[in-house]
Amino acid sequence: MGMSSMNKTWKETTANRLRRKIHKHKYFKLPWQIALIVVTIVGDTGEYLIHNSKRFSSIAAVFLFFIISSSFAFPYIQEEEYLAQDYSKMQEIEANYEYVPTVLDISAADVIDDDDVLQGYNNEELDVRNGVDQFSLDDILEANEAKEQTSAVTDETVEQKLTADDWRLLLVNKQHPVPENYTFTPGKITGNMKCDARIIDDLMAMMEAAKADGINLMVCSPYRDYNRQTVLFNRKIDYYMNKGYSYLEAYKISSITVTVPGASEHQIGLALDIVSDTYPYLEIEFGETQAGKWLNKHSCEYGFILRYPLGKEYITGIQYEPWHFRYVGKEAATAIMSQGITLEEFLEDL
Repeated sequence: MGMSSMNKTWKETTANRLRRKIHKHKYFKLPWQIALIVVTIVGDTGEYLIHNSKRFSSIAAVFLFFIISSSFAFPYIQEEEYLAQDYSKMQEIEANYEYVPTVLDISAADVIDDDDVLQGYNNEELDVRNGVDQFSLDDILEANEAKEQTSAVTDETVEQKLTADDWRLLLVNKQHPVPENYTFTPGKITGNMKCDARIIDDLMAMMEAAKADGINLMVCSPYRDYNRQTVLFNRKIDYYMNKGYSYLEAYKISSITVTVPGASEHQIGLALDIVSDTYPYLEIEFGETQAGKWLNKHSCEYGFILRYPLGKEYITGIQYEPWHFRYVGKEAATAIMSQGITLEEFLEDL
């Protein structure tokens, strides 16, 4: 007996029973009549569903597939719309972006340089003699020490094809400290003043060229060992804390006026502070002097660059220092100075 026969028998049997109830209980006809109608509707509906089960199964399957596929597609559509909006916002931000450098609230009277923190201390630990830490070309030639050493390293200063691992392009800053095992051969400029022996020829040539143009350059603070850099940095922190700044504020101010120990180019012997006999101060005004302008124009011809240029503080992390020059070799120096970029920017494109 099939499902249809079973359904029909159940409907007819139940209907016959309800009819008998109606005839037997004439005063309660209405409830039994309602029950009869319900049984008839349920029976007919069940019969219809059984005869059309395949059709309804197909419709249900299609409907279920639509629900499932839509639930997966909706988040993806939302994500695409979000990414498109996000990209549009980024383009708008980039188009309207204007760099505004952060300026620490520090008065001009509170700004100090390295010479300031040499005063009032016993500087034997810094190897400073009689407060004199600046030497002109005449001083160097008179001592005749630098010239005696350059022949031994002449072959090493020949220009070679630039690569990121070239010793001349070693990047040293707050994010890239001096490599732990970094070594170089120190060359004596004069007295206790030293730098990497491989750059002395170009340094001397630059000082001689400046002298020929009537400018007497003076070298100060070339190579500094870790101890000297640490002492200078800590003295500046103490100075600013005594002015009422917190330790964190003093540290931040000190780190833009003297590099953090372990992150100074002076420690690798490739950086020098250069001034002149007419303006022997490590001050921003040096950049406007005849010597400062000459260096800015001609230093690249001898392999040196202005390491911390004005307007690039957000890249270098150091304030404008028109006296701080770094040796990178003639090819790199010419490219950097002609494009008005920093060593960091040059290395990104190398």
